[in-house]
Amino acid sequence: MGGLEAALWSGPLLWILLGSHVYYTLKLRGVGRHVFRGIRLSLRRGQGEDGVSPFGALTTSLAAAIGTGNIIGVATAIALGGPGAVFWCWISGVLGMATRYGETWICLRHRRKLPEKGFAGGPMYVMEDRLSWPGLGKCFAFLGVAAAFSTGAMIQSNAAAVTVETFCGIPAAVTGAVLTAAAGLILMFGLRGIARVSEMLVPAMSGLYLLGCVGVLVLCRRDIPTAISAILRGAFSGTGAIGGISGYSVGAALRYGMARGLFTNEAGMGTAPMAAAAGPGKNPEEEALISMTGVFWDTVVICAVTGITLVTGILSYPGVLMENPGGGMCYGVFSLLPGGGGILTVCLVVFAFATVIGWSWYGECCWRYLFGKHTGQLYRVLYLTAVFVGALTKLETLWSLGSILAGLMAVPNLTGMFLCREELAQSILPKRMAEKQSLSGEKRTY
Repeated sequence: MGGLEAALWSGPLLWILLGSHVYYTLKLRGVGRHVFRGIRLSLRRGQGEDGVSPFGALTTSLAAAIGTGNIIGVATAIALGGPGAVFWCWISGVLGMATRYGETWICLRHRRKLPEKGFAGGPMYVMEDRLSWPGLGKCFAFLGVAAAFSTGAMIQSNAAAVTVETFCGIPAAVTGAVLTAAAGLILMFGLRGIARVSEMLVPAMSGLYLLGCVGVLVLCRRDIPTAISAILRGAFSGTGAIGGISGYSVGAALRYGMARGLFTNEAGMGTAPMAAAAGPGKNPEEEALISMTGVFWDTVVICAVTGITLVTGILSYPGVLMENPGGGMCYGVFSLLPGGGGILTVCLVVFAFATVIGWSWYGECCWRYLFGKHTGQLYRVLYLTAVFVGALTKLETLWSLGSILAGLMAVPNLTGMFLCREELAQSILPKRMAEKQSLSGEKRTY
C-alpha cells in the first residue's frame, strides 16, 4: 500500500495536479493576486438558506484541510527532500489558488436547489447536470465517502488518540469516546453546527499554533536569514544543508515539497466546493474568491511558517534532526520553547478533531448523492462508529489508503473541470468586473 501511495503522489498525480495549477493560473490570468480581496469578502455578513455564512463555509473547508499534514507532513518533507522542499510546498499553494477558484466557481454555477431547503453542490452535480456523466459523478462520490471514513474519521481519531496516550498517558479508548461524543453532538446540527464550531475552532487553533512557531523563531532569530537562504538554495541548487547533513537533490526537494503542498491544501480534489455550495452563492466569483483563500491560509501561510520554523530550529540546534528524524522533528523543535511540547500536542489533537468534523460534511454530501437525503442519519452513525474504532486500531496501512483515496478524487474532478474549461473562462475577474462597472455606471476599486 505504501508503494502505491508513493508511486501515485510522486508520479502521475503529482504532475496532473501541478500541471492543472499552472494551466488554471494562466487561463484565469493569475486570479491568485486577488486573494486579499477574497479575505475581505470572507468577513462580510450574510448567510445561505442553511444558515451558513461565507466565513463559515471557508472555515469548514479549512477545518478539513488543516491537520497533521501541515505539521508532521511538512517535517517529513524536509527530512526527505531537504530545506528546499519548503519552497516548493509554498509554490504549490501559490499556484493552487487558481484551481480552487475554478473548481468552486464551476460547482456554484451548477449547484442544485433542494426541494426542502438549501442547496447541494459539488463536482458530482457538475458531472451529472452539466456534463451528463452521472457515472463519473458516482465514481467521485464513492471515493469521497471512502476517503471520509478513512482520512476524515479513522486516521484523524487514531492520530489524536496516539498523541494523547503518548504524551499524557490517557488510554486511547477514552480519547476515542470523547472525540466520538463531541463530534456526534456537533453533527446533530448538520452543516450549520459544523460551520459554527469551525468559525471558532479554526482561528483559535491556527493562532495558537502560529504563536508557538513565532516563539521558536524569536528564540532562534539569529538563524532566520540562514534558514531562508538554505530553503532557497535547496530549492534550486540542491546544495542546501540542514542539521549538518547535506546531499539533498533539487528533484527530491521538488517531489516531496510539491507532494506535501498539493496533498494538504486539497486544491483540485473537489472537496471545498461542497462546503462553499451551502453559502449564499449569489455571486459565484466572490464565493470562489473566498474559497480560494483557504489554500492561501493552509499552504502559503501555515505550511510555509512551519517549514521556516523547523529549518531555523534545526540550524540553531543541529542535534534535533539527528535525535528526532521525520515527524519527531516537530516535537524536537517545539521542545526548544518552554511548554512547546504541550502546545504542539494540543494543536495536533485539535487539528485532528477539526478534520474529523470538516470531512464528515464532505462524506455526507457524497453519501446523500449516492443514497438519498433520507439516509443521512445512517451515514452519521456509521461515521461516528468509524471515529471510535479508528482510535483503537493500528492504522499504518490506512494512512496510505487515505492518501490514495483523497488523491484519486482529483482525477474525476479535474476531468470535469477541463471539460468545462470554456465556461470557466467566463469567470475571469478583470473581464467580469469591467462588465459590472459598465452596467452600473459606477467606479469600483478592487
